[in-house]
Amino acid sequence: MSKEYEKELTKLRKEIDKIDQKIVELLNKRAKLAKKVGKLKKKYNKPIYVPGREQEIFERLEKLNQKYGEFPTSSIKPVFREIISACRSTEENLKVAYLGPRATFTHLASLKHFGQAVEHIPVSTTEDVFEELIKNRVDYGVVPVENTIEGAISHTLDLLIDYPLKITGEIVLEISLHLMSMNPNLSQIKRIYSHRFGFAESKNWLQKNMPNVQTIEVESTAKAAEIVKDDFEAAAIASEAAAELYGLHILERKIDIHPQNYTRFLIIGKNTPPPSENDKTTFIFSVKNEVGALYKVLEPLHRNKINMTKIESRPKKREAWDYIFFTDIEGHIQEPQVQKALEELKQKTPFFKILGSYPKAQ
Repeated sequence: MSKEYEKELTKLRKEIDKIDQKIVELLNKRAKLAKKVGKLKKKYNKPIYVPGREQEIFERLEKLNQKYGEFPTSSIKPVFREIISACRSTEENLKVAYLGPRATFTHLASLKHFGQAVEHIPVSTTEDVFEELIKNRVDYGVVPVENTIEGAISHTLDLLIDYPLKITGEIVLEISLHLMSMNPNLSQIKRIYSHRFGFAESKNWLQKNMPNVQTIEVESTAKAAEIVKDDFEAAAIASEAAAELYGLHILERKIDIHPQNYTRFLIIGKNTPPPSENDKTTFIFSVKNEVGALYKVLEPLHRNKINMTKIESRPKKREAWDYIFFTDIEGHIQEPQVQKALEELKQKTPFFKILGSYPKAQ
């Protein structure tokens, strides 16, 4: 039985080795073509990174994979994201700034979107992400903009008003928080580090299971994980990626109170990507202080059959009791109906600014 097993196993492994060799050959052929694409784009001064094109590739390959049924369709996107990321690196070394340090959820969002084969650069504040772009030190930036539990992140919205940059994409990331430590013994933990949102999300579990343990706020969940790697009596509330990065034991999984906790991140850059098959446009505007002003401003959207998916008000920083409205609609600014509706809307407002047209997050 053992000999038969070994013989069959060897045979199957040889077949796998042949396939792996073929995959490597095809990857190199793909990289060679990607280089040619890069040279063509540079010749005609076209952007290397085109998010809509990547979205189309993922959707096409997922549909193609369903015909075969062996390889999990859910794995197609992460596998090809890294292939595309690696091939893109042969065209140009993209630099992406994100709100650091490493293993923050913003870092995970950047990795999810751009893959490993770009230069991910951590910075200390959200404003630093914008500054790195303005100073041409990076090609793109990733910043958090809203959470399903906490709502909009006001500082990011304010920066979008102030800086002459464009939203070029978005990422939606599920947030899961775990308790982790160098010490595998939960009963020996005397203090817990995390970001204030980490504590807010985990308060029920902490009150029930560790009511007498000291809690210490730090600037990020990733920083908390970094601190506890050198403190055997401490634990952190952070992401699984932070545990992997700092070699921590996960003592308790998913201690946050909301099962549906997602954060939306924006990719910011300097140019508007071309239309894809599934875009949204984000813009801001103000209204006159008169009866029915908001209705009058938004009426062109209804008349041109443009679907508004979100509207949120923010007080102006310089004028009391005056507001700016952040708005998302379906469609791309290059589409005639969208262009027409927004041009009409602009004529009705004291202030109007398009923040970007970009592919929707899948």
